[in-house]
Amino acid sequence: MTALARPTHGRMIGGVCAALARRFGTSAKTMRVIFLVSCLLPGPQFLLYLALWLLLPSEDKARRTAW
Repeated sequence: MTALARPTHGRMIGGVCAALARRFGTSAKTMRVIFLVSCLLPGPQFLLYLALWLLLPSEDKARRTAW
């Protein structure tokens, strides 16, 4: 299983969708479309995106802290 970290390449804004796509084995484009469609529904999707952006380490940082 892949660790959940925001990639340094292949990301558009924060890398959250790209990280989730890697984790679940889909393409980043598919994950972005799912996110955009989910934003049309009521709920805290945008806040969740911002929280993940702040909480998920970047790929470089995750590599440095991995043993």
